[in-house]
Amino acid sequence: MHDSGGGAGGAAPRKRADARRNEKSLLDAAAAVFVAAGVEAPIRDIAARAGVGTATIYRHFPTRADLIIAVYRHQIEALAAAGPELLAAGPTPHAALGRWIEMFIDFLVTKHGLAAVLNSDDAGFQALHAWFLDRLVPVCARLLDAAVAAGEIRDDVEALELMRGVGNLCIGAEGDNPHYDARRLVGLLITGLRTGQPSTG
Repeated sequence: MHDSGGGAGGAAPRKRADARRNEKSLLDAAAAVFVAAGVEAPIRDIAARAGVGTATIYRHFPTRADLIIAVYRHQIEALAAAGPELLAAGPTPHAALGRWIEMFIDFLVTKHGLAAVLNSDDAGFQALHAWFLDRLVPVCARLLDAAVAAGEIRDDVEALELMRGVGNLCIGAEGDNPHYDARRLVGLLITGLRTGQPSTG
């Protein structure tokens, strides 16, 4: 009796852990597809990447808006965790900052799609946007501070300023110019933070 109850009690946490892993796998797959093909990508493409049926995705996320919001939140938490991890892994704070900004660019693809999906719910989008700033501006600031302390970059750039600059460069990619490469331009921006770069002021 006691052993049977213990087994049942042990099964529930394992089931919850499995469900969390499955949901993370779905969100990772959806994020990758959204980055490559936009937030209007077919659900079957996400299912194929995750190795599940479309019914599984709809069971977790009944609408596309539900899925996009979940991916948005998932990416924010991944970015928040990645900052300290990248700093610890090295090789330099500037390199960590550059890698983090690359991840941030992927996130912006979903963020722009989210704005369109929640167009009829401006308050909902603003609440998510405020949460994004609360979570990620301090992480970017920590990366910048570490690179400044290492003498790698100039000390007159603020985190929110940099993030908005990257966002504005990415918005330019939404036009019809096939030669516009937002990642290359953002790379130039990050390189330009280096100390010893000529001033344009």
